[in-house]
Amino acid sequence: MSVQEHNTDHRRLRRAAPWPAALPPGVIQQAGRRPWANGWCAPMSAFTFVELMASITILLLLTTIALPLARLQVQRTKEVELRRDLRQIREAIDHYKDFSDHQMIPVKTDTFGYPPDLQTLVDGVVLKGSATGKYKFLRKLPVDPMTDSTEWGMRSMQDDADSRSWGGQNVFDVYSKSDGTALDGTKYSDW
Repeated sequence: MSVQEHNTDHRRLRRAAPWPAALPPGVIQQAGRRPWANGWCAPMSAFTFVELMASITILLLLTTIALPLARLQVQRTKEVELRRDLRQIREAIDHYKDFSDHQMIPVKTDTFGYPPDLQTLVDGVVLKGSATGKYKFLRKLPVDPMTDSTEWGMRSMQDDADSRSWGGQNVFDVYSKSDGTALDGTKYSDW
């Protein structure tokens, strides 16, 4: 008998009896288990308890790492938004001051050329020489992302540089009313 004939006979024998012949009918379908010659084995598609615990542990570790990073990203996004809103309001105040210095808008003497309040920047002012045209410095008052309100802390020209109360004469500067601390350790109200 040649090697090729021997391999062919061996393959035929393996194909002929893949399962033990003495099994009662319906046992193969029972609970998805496959019988072996020396007994039964666990279901092939199920997870063991150890595999399940290992996968849960890995998911918990990934979650504990991801949540602080997500919170940090949310805070960083709010800080970027706060800086942008403060810059936008301060630029509008500066434009108002430029217009008043160039005598393009009427100015009250006690305001030093600064807007009387923030709503004036949104409502607009009538330009000199124009009967109906208003120039608006802001489309709308930005929302402070730290306090979720449009109420900003204001300082007038007559107030101290670090004052937290507004004198009411004009709006020289704005700041956030939040008492929170930024990622760099500074207070949001000092920005």
